[in-house]
Amino acid sequence: MVQSVQLFELAAQQARWLAARQSAIAGNIANVNTPGYGTVEIEPFERVLNSHRVSMVNTAPGHIPIGGAGSSYGLRAADEPSMLPSENSVVLENELIKSSEVRRAFDLNTAIVKSFHRMMMMNTKV
Repeated sequence: MVQSVQLFELAAQQARWLAARQSAIAGNIANVNTPGYGTVEIEPFERVLNSHRVSMVNTAPGHIPIGGAGSSYGLRAADEPSMLPSENSVVLENELIKSSEVRRAFDLNTAIVKSFHRMMMMNTKV
């Protein structure tokens, strides 16, 4: 019986986090000219990992049930927003830099998963 590999779950969790972060960045960019809008940021992935305890899960019906923690990525106001003349705190250049960071992280995440999948497939070939 083949058991799931933790790396795939971690990569999937990071991909969901990256999607949430990109959505927050897109919202910031969309509101760049909205007076009084405050920049929104997603909790860093490292903090998400540290806040969720790694726990065992049931792999067979006879095992003792152990609850797992769900994953949620809270939106929060960005730290120390600098108010612009439009009275909002969105700096377009910063948001575009964040967006490119998300793209690079997603590309790296995908490359790692593809490489690991190839290694697993080579290992299982007869």
